[in-house]
Amino acid sequence: MMTVLVTGPIGGGKSTVCKYLESKGFPVYDCDSRCKLLYDSVPGLKERIESELGIAFSELGRIFSDHSLRDRLEAIVYPLLLEDLDRWKAGQHGPLAFIESAIALDKPQFDGSYDSVLMITARRSIRFKRNAHARERDPLQTFDVSKADYIILNNASVEELFGNVDIYLKKFI
Repeated sequence: MMTVLVTGPIGGGKSTVCKYLESKGFPVYDCDSRCKLLYDSVPGLKERIESELGIAFSELGRIFSDHSLRDRLEAIVYPLLLEDLDRWKAGQHGPLAFIESAIALDKPQFDGSYDSVLMITARRSIRFKRNAHARERDPLQTFDVSKADYIILNNASVEELFGNVDIYLKKFI
């Protein structure tokens, strides 16, 4: 099975593309959703995070303005997330599966967890209009386009975006 990382900046259209892929029957692992599930399902994880970060779990949003907190959280959560991803991948049987993550491309821990990179992006002004958090989080994200195997620019309609995804999929099916 080939595993494709769907990545790109906030507001670029990753989630829209992944929902479209799911509607076409492709399995998609959403790193953000799965991470939130781990917070609720791994016994003692929230307490460990609070203890090691020295903040209440309800204040976790502070990681977006504090690199040290973010690094410490990632050290706790990423090994669990990668184990979960491996279990998920082992349960997939089709020829193609997708992983949605804004950060995996820049995190060495994720190297080897995907075979190819599909980057979804859009002009900054468009991304800022699409997502209320984009202006705040944009400076925290970097995307090396040279690491992408395929890039879809999402500056127009959702219909055009889906058409471009269909063109991409023809490479595999």
